[in-house]
Amino acid sequence: MNPVVETHRSAGSFFKAEGVGSFRLDEGDGEPVVLMHGVPASCFLYRKVVRALAQRGLRGIAFDLPGLGLADRPVEFDYSWTGLGRFATAAVRELGLERFHLVVHDIGGPVGFELAAQIPERVASLTILNTLIEVDRFKKPWSMRPFEVPGLDRMWLTQMKFRPMFRMLMSMQGVKDRSKVPNEELNAYVDLLFGEDGARGFLKMMKAFETTPEKSRLYQSVVSSNRYPKQVVWGENDPALTYSVFGKTAERLTSTTARRLPGKHFLQEDQYDAIAESIQRIAGAN
Repeated sequence: MNPVVETHRSAGSFFKAEGVGSFRLDEGDGEPVVLMHGVPASCFLYRKVVRALAQRGLRGIAFDLPGLGLADRPVEFDYSWTGLGRFATAAVRELGLERFHLVVHDIGGPVGFELAAQIPERVASLTILNTLIEVDRFKKPWSMRPFEVPGLDRMWLTQMKFRPMFRMLMSMQGVKDRSKVPNEELNAYVDLLFGEDGARGFLKMMKAFETTPEKSRLYQSVVSSNRYPKQVVWGENDPALTYSVFGKTAERLTSTTARRLPGKHFLQEDQYDAIAESIQRIAGAN
């Protein structure tokens, strides 16, 4: 076992929701902040943010979605955004979170919006990191398109298992300041992605995007709601979910101006303090 993964495992705990086992990082004693991850990540992505939130008097909570990280990977699970959102809602209830600040990222955006749509009365604030909202207009970036083609999907996934290749992709797409992320930590992403099922759950997830007008309308209603304060925090160097398209969409739908950070897609790795600061600010204003 990768020692970084072992350290990660020892820092959190396991729980079950809807009969599916998952893993969470949970640190701090203040108001709870639920941090939703996307792909090809897990709650490992938020390890620094969780710690930074705890240092600021908040309780950071990040849990693995089924099929990723240390969570179970059921063959028959519904890996669509609807199914993952249903799991996230059950997880929040299982963890006894009556009211919480919600942070979303990547496809954790749609999943988190599903959660917020089901229990809006529990959402104290919404922080939007690099994600997609108007999903019916979403065109997958080049790094995701091979997963749409049978046969090529497995070949591309095999390339991702090659650690130097994955680290190169993360440098290109994910992390701007590589000095803050040692190779061993990037290697942990690979181990947590492939897990015991060879990333079969992840592949199902990648083929289950619900990019329909109905989902767009639902997610727009969540981010436009007046029930809770909202903010947009964006890694402005993201080459996939660009600020010029996706960030501006988030600004328009939330009627806010984004805080633009010098990060790429996985800005949690090198902009964690700035993210925690923004969350602390909106939590204090609520």
